[in-house]
Formats: sequence, C-alpha cells, structure tokens
Amino acid sequence: MEAPGSLIVNNKIRTGVGGISTGSSLPGKGREYIRNQRKDSEGYSESPDLEFVYADADRWTAELSELYSYTESPEFQLNKKCFDEDFQIHVPDKKWIELDVFQQRTHTMRLLDALEVTAREKRLKVGRALLYLAQGTFGECSCEAEVQTWQRHNIFLLLETGAFNAFVELLNMEVENSAACSNAVRKPAISLADSTDLRVLLNIMYLMVEVLRGEDESDTEEWKSMRQTFHAELGSPLYNNEPFAVMLFGMVTKFCSGHAPHFPMKKVLLLLWKTVLFTLGGFEELQRKKAEKREILGLPPLPEDSIKVIRNMRAASPPASASDLIEQQQRRGRREHKALMKQDNLDAFNERDPYKTDDSRDEEEENDEDNSLEAEPFPLEQEEIMPPAVTQSAVDRLAFPKGLPWAPKVREKDIEIFLESSRSKFIGYTLGRDTVTVVGLPRPIHESIHTLKLHKYTSIAEIQVRQEEEFLKCPLSGGEEEVDQVPAEILYQGLLPSLPQYMIALLKILLAAAPTSKAKTDSINILADVLPEEMPTTVLQSMKLGVDVNRHKEIIVKAISAVLLLLLKHFKLNHIYQMEYMAQHLVFANCIPLILKFFNQNIMSYITAKNSISVLDYPYCVVHELPELTAESLEAGDNNRFCWRNLFSCINLLRTLNKLTKWKHSRTMMLVVFKSAPILKRALKVKQAMMQLYVLKLLKVQTKYLGRQWRKSNMKTMSAIYQKVRHRLNDDWAYGNDLDARPWDFQAEECALRANIERFNFRRYDHSHKNPDFLPVDNCLQSVLGQHVELPEDFQMNYDLWLEREVFSKPICWEELLQ
Repeated sequence: MEAPGSLIVNNKIRTGVGGISTGSSLPGKGREYIRNQRKDSEGYSESPDLEFVYADADRWTAELSELYSYTESPEFQLNKKCFDEDFQIHVPDKKWIELDVFQQRTHTMRLLDALEVTAREKRLKVGRALLYLAQGTFGECSCEAEVQTWQRHNIFLLLETGAFNAFVELLNMEVENSAACSNAVRKPAISLADSTDLRVLLNIMYLMVEVLRGEDESDTEEWKSMRQTFHAELGSPLYNNEPFAVMLFGMVTKFCSGHAPHFPMKKVLLLLWKTVLFTLGGFEELQRKKAEKREILGLPPLPEDSIKVIRNMRAASPPASASDLIEQQQRRGRREHKALMKQDNLDAFNERDPYKTDDSRDEEEENDEDNSLEAEPFPLEQEEIMPPAVTQSAVDRLAFPKGLPWAPKVREKDIEIFLESSRSKFIGYTLGRDTVTVVGLPRPIHESIHTLKLHKYTSIAEIQVRQEEEFLKCPLSGGEEEVDQVPAEILYQGLLPSLPQYMIALLKILLAAAPTSKAKTDSINILADVLPEEMPTTVLQSMKLGVDVNRHKEIIVKAISAVLLLLLKHFKLNHIYQMEYMAQHLVFANCIPLILKFFNQNIMSYITAKNSISVLDYPYCVVHELPELTAESLEAGDNNRFCWRNLFSCINLLRTLNKLTKWKHSRTMMLVVFKSAPILKRALKVKQAMMQLYVLKLLKVQTKYLGRQWRKSNMKTMSAIYQKVRHRLNDDWAYGNDLDARPWDFQAEECALRANIERFNFRRYDHSHKNPDFLPVDNCLQSVLGQHVELPEDFQMNYDLWLEREVFSKPICWEELLQ
C-alpha cells in the first residue's frame, strides 16, 4: 500500500535498522536447517487468502447438523418410528405430504394434546413424533431441498397451533425436576440417556427458532405476520415474566453450579445464541440500527459501512520467518556492489524491491516462546507494496496512491488535548475545554485544528454518557427519562439481577471447551449430551467418538463466542453503561487471560481442523444411503481448507477482546502483562483479512508499552497496522507519549467506571430504594389529616400521659406561631 503512513514506516525501516545483519550470526548448520525448513514449507507458503465470508451464522445445513452429535444418529429413525406408529392409527394408508393443510393441522393439535399426559414414556413418544415433524418428515423426502421445504411448512404449522409455548412449559417443568437433578448428581458418569427428555424439547425449539429466524421470498403474508409475532413474543417478558433468553441463562448457571450436570449444554447454548440473534438482530441489523440512532440523535452519518470495508480487504503477509530474512540479507549483500545512482532513481529502485523495506532481523522477540524457527514462511504480497508495472516512472506511481481502507477519526477529547498543549507551548495559558478560541496560535496550528475538526467523530456512547451526567446533575429538573422498551432493553432488565453469575458460567464452559485446557477432575463435564451409554469397543468407534467430542467442544466455543459478542454490541448500542457493566464483569471473571489462553495454541491447526464426518451430518444422513465408515475416511475429513465454525469463533473472540480493551488503559496493560504480543503475532499466520484486522488492532493498543526493541524487531507488523487499522490523526500509538497512559491512573480509571455504572443502574432500575428527598410531597391539609396512621399499643395505653407532657404542660407562644 502506498499511503503516506506506510511510506513513513518504510523510511523508518531503512534508516533505523538498515545496517543490522542476522544471517552472519547463525552457524552453518543453523543456516542449513532453515533452508530445509523453507523447502519443506514452500508449497504452504504460497497459499492464497482463505475464502471465508463472515456472517451471522453458517449455511442452513451446517447450522442444523451441528445441533446433533454423531452419537445421536440412531435417534433419527426412532423419531420417525414414533411418528409413524401414531400416524397410522389416526390416518391409515396415507403419507404426511399427501394430507391437506386442515388434516395436517388437526393431527398436529392431536399430538400437542397428547403431550399433556402424566406418563413420562408416553410424553416422550409424542415429543419424538413432534420432533420428526420439525425435522421435515425426512422419511418422505428424497433430497435435502425437500427436507428444507417441508421443515419450514411443518414449523409454521407448529407455530400456528401454539406449540412453542407448550414446549416452554414442558422445558420449565424438566428444569425444575428435582428428582432428575438429584439422580444425575449421584451418578458417577453422565451419558446421553440422562438428558433424553430435555434434548427432544431443545431440539424442537432450536429448529423452530433457527427456521423462523430466516426470511424466505416464498413465504405467504400469513406466514410473514406469524413470524413477526413470534419474533416480538420471543423477546418479550412472557415466559415467567422474563424473556426466553433469561430462562436459558438460568439453565446455564444451574448447570455450572453442579446442581444439574445432565443438562445438554451444547443444545442450550446453541438455542440461546439463536434466540439472541433472532430477537436482537445480527451484525447487518446492528449497522442499520446504529445509522438510525445516529440520525435520531442528530449526528452525522457513519463514514463507511464497516462490514463492506472489511469484506473488501485482503489479507496481509504474516511476519517473515528467519529463512526469509537470510535470503533477504544475501540479496542486500549483492546490491552493495552496484554502482552509485541518483537519489530519485534509488528511491524508485527501493519501491520496486520489496526486500529493501524489510526488517533485517528475526522478528520473533527474545522472550517469545515460539522462537524456534517453526514459523511458516510466506512471500510478501507483491501488489500491496510495489506497483503492477515497473516501466512506469516513480512519479506516475505516486500520483495515484491506493486509498486507506478507513476514514480517519478524531475524538473531541483529542482536539481538547491538542489545543491545550498548543496554548501552553505558544501562549502560556490554558482555556479548559474550549475548542473554539485560537487567538495567538500560529497559522499551522489553525490548519491542524481545521483538519482535526474535519475528521471529528462523535459516537453514540459519548452522547449517552453526556446525557447520563445531566440526569445525575439535575435529578428533579431533568424530568423522567423515556426508555424505549426495545428487545435489548428488555433483555438487559431480565439479566441485570444475576448478570455476574451468567458471565462467570459462560466463561467456565468456555474454559472447559477450549482446546488448550487440560482435563481436570474439578472442571465441569460438558460432554453429557455426547457420551453414549456404552463406551466404544472398537478402534473405529473410538475414532468416531473422538471426532464427535472435538466437534462438540468447537460448537460450544462457537455459540459462547457469538453470544458474548452479540450481547456486548447490542448493549453498547442501547446504552454504553449496559455494555460496560457486562464488560466489567467479564474482565473480573478473567475473560482477557482466558481468550489469550485460547489463542495460545497452534491456531493454524485449529482453523484447519477436520472434526466432522460429512456423511453423518443431518440432513444428508437421513436422505442418502450411508457408506461404510472406515478409519481412512474418518481421518480424511472434508475437503475444505478451513473449518468455518473455528474461524468464526476466533474472530468473535478477537472482537470481544477488542470490545473489552478499547480505550481502557488498565485492560490494555493486562494484555501486556499476560504477554499477548507473541500469541497474537502467531494468529497473524491465518491469511484472512478480518481476523488479521482485529489482531492488528489488539497489537496497536499495546505497542507503546512493548518498548523500542520490540518495535524495531517487528516493523513489518507495524507497517501492517498502518495499512489495515483505522488512523486516529493525533494518536501517538507507536511511541508511548500518551498522557492518559500513566500507570498510577489505572486502578482509579476502573473504579470511576464502576461508580458510573452503579449510579446508572441505581437511577434507572432500582425503584425500591429511591431517595426520600426526591419523592413527591403531599401538601394538601385534608388528605394529610385524613390518612390512617397505625399507632402502637403502648402509645394508645399511655395517650393521657403523652397529652399531658407534649401538649398541656408546654406553653404556646401564639405571637411566634403567627409570625
């Protein structure tokens, strides 16, 4: 990229470290080893960008298949059998797809009525029959498209007959089933059989939410209306006076407390994710709501659509390995014998040669545990650094630079700091928060201020903080705050009483599902809905179960990462202090080191993991003849270059980490203390633009604390930050001169934030302990005297004494009373 920022970086590389050599310090065997490493990984280094499209969720078939573990496969036919037995009794010699809508509705209502029996076995059979309907009556379909069509039809039928509310009541009953909970606690090993009733209910509800979440062009007006109603009800406090998502959060905390180890946690988390996604909206919906809210608040529109910008970005080359640097040094050695040339020709030559601007030293820092020369070498992205044709003159090339991907931003606070420092320097006095007066400042400062104001960006959060300050300053004259009861607000009110426990529970499960976690006896068992009753006896069964367990953990990480990110983003848009409350409890629960622990693995192996057996995925497995599974076919996996869910999880966790640390110096220092730089640098090996962008953002915020030596050793990473991450015009991110970054302010910053959050929650949501000074006063004499006052018994017994002491024996000065 030929933006001015990157040219500055390149100049720094040339002047700062141009004379340092690494190759000569390596012994002969070391150089030979590196050459061999380069040969071994040559093919991999040429790999193109990963063709990954970040979205709210994966494709339809993938999201449905992840609901079921491979251990559950025999239950598909069991569901079909339960439906067929009942169907043949009431509608003999017919198929479901042959009935008209009225007959189908009648049979569905008959099944729902049968759910109300007290016998558990009968209820389970009816539940399985209804699950077969929700699965699309696959026994009468010949392909996956037919299953999808009939599934949508049947689910709207279930919705029309009020099935979802019935399932919620049954789920509530199963959650409160103390006998099942106590049996599960006493059992030494939990298996799939312990969660059968819960799994059937959660499967149906997940299928309903997932199918109704997506719009379809073929939907009738009636279906569209039903979907809108369901969407509104799902986010409303209609289930035990709280939204459905709060009920699911309650299941998560009960599971983590150890009182209900048989809960199928993967299904609960998947249903929770899809419920939050459906009721609050996905990432594009967030962008639309943000634009609307800015318009309502009178703010200028967003400078760009961030989703579109990121989708158009290309991945950068990861930092070079030692083998690249040795080859580059050899090229420099050859160049030293060239004749001298004019400076402008030399500059053009430097631009043509990508190696000229490289750092000449191994970029892994001395204390990096990954400094073992195992990093895969990647070639530089030629088109990002040098122009396409070498015949053009340097002047022509510089006349048409590529634009920066993001519009620069400046905060009001940045302008204030710049003006204060300028006034102190040139005039010797300050004017506080005045950003208008420029008297006595030289003309270049005027131009700088004009440029800063041109790119000033006021966020919704700043407006909300300002409004909150006004409410606290003027509690009486400020009037009543009108709070829109949007789904995010309703959900926050439902989560507020137990939000810390919910966050701890999610992070506990995330820790148990992380691939870097070691098996511990005291950790929670998240495999209740994947382990069979009888453990495998053959090698093939063991391999299949191993794939299933790994896949199970990956899906749990995917669901939790998506839930955390969605809640943070929606709460931030609704009110900044709602997001800060959730974020602070995540930080208190050690979310930052947990995410870093997650990334402290071979991230390329995690991204390219093949923990899936495509022939066993639903709905493929119910409409096709299954081939015989062999050890070779299990090891082969699918043909994709990467695993969608794992890349999705990584990006979500990186975005969550960015949300927690943005503009928070104390949390940025946590990144430094936990030595996140080498961990994050290894994540840059994944050639996907969006993932690299969020890694670079996290590296950018801590660069000023990593020291000059780290910056010199990682100039290519610094250059990538200049090229990819948004510019803050007077942000001194690279050199540590920021006045806000004083270490003694960190604790005060976190405490001040906590105090603001508590004041916000108290003012808006705590109606039980209102300040009596601010309560309305009744000044009407008649109503005050007419109030009934309960007097204690001892007062009534001694009333005569009270009258004598307080009334008759005290003289009344009528003159003073009248005055």
